[in-house]
Amino acid sequence: MVLTFWRRPASRVALLGLVAVLCCIGFMTVNVQTDWQFIIEYRGSRLLALVLTAVALGVSTILFQTITQSRLLTPSLMGFDVLYVLVNTLAMLAVGGSALAEWAPSLRFALQVMLMVALALLLFRLLFSGSVRSLHLMILLGMLAGMLFRELSELGARVLDPSEFGISTGVAQASFARVNTDLLGAAAAALAVGGLLLWRWWRCLDVLSLGRDIAINLGVAHGRVVQGVMAVTAILVSVATVLVGPTLFFGLLIANLAYWFTGSQRHCWTLPASVLAGIICLVGGQLLLEHLLSSTLPLALVIEVAGGLLFIVLLMRGARQ
Repeated sequence: MVLTFWRRPASRVALLGLVAVLCCIGFMTVNVQTDWQFIIEYRGSRLLALVLTAVALGVSTILFQTITQSRLLTPSLMGFDVLYVLVNTLAMLAVGGSALAEWAPSLRFALQVMLMVALALLLFRLLFSGSVRSLHLMILLGMLAGMLFRELSELGARVLDPSEFGISTGVAQASFARVNTDLLGAAAAALAVGGLLLWRWWRCLDVLSLGRDIAINLGVAHGRVVQGVMAVTAILVSVATVLVGPTLFFGLLIANLAYWFTGSQRHCWTLPASVLAGIICLVGGQLLLEHLLSSTLPLALVIEVAGGLLFIVLLMRGARQ
């Protein structure tokens, strides 16, 4: 009876949900030495930012792996998060940092997200036009694109005056311990918009994972649906990047944890499992390092090392969906 219960993906996702809730409760209550109003305001905003980041990275990675047919490829590995940093720098160069500072933060973020979606769709079309078939070459092109975007953003930031340079580099240097809580409302709104758009193609996701030819034969408008899912992915990547900055291997880590733990390819299980795995890694990891161990070791470093090792293992195995 217990073994049958454990084999169900729903039971495994429920267990992940329980652990994620316990991590959130521990994050809000462990080592509380001041009044609760301050704790709720300080830790609560950080917790919300980490949860939104887990949602954005978990869902965007699963979606990207669905449309690219590979468990190795993620938006971060293909340079899409660094592309947002470049968009942020280009917006300051085009409009001017002082003029852009007069805009409402949510309006600036909305403009950057729209530019990010347009450039991400263009980059996706260039990289996945069908001319490149080798997975290893695809990974190399993605990493080269990420390096190029990073160098261009740094070059553009050097042109800005010192105050604008600090704003620009802040996006590229955020971390899990120092999250951007100023745009929580805008980030939540962007996630809601992405979720509404994704709902339109929800029934097509499992079919897309079967491959282009099968999807077309089953009546899916493959090109249009893929472009729409990629637009949603770009929105989610923008949300994660503006909150915590670029992360290279975190999405890869939580997505593959979701595949392994659920033992399923269905998106009704893998999407929530990846989100819950992200919450456990971010909130639970921050709870462990910051509050229980009082360690100064950055959580981002631990996660990137674990994700990097997983990437090497998957690359050596040639893992594919």
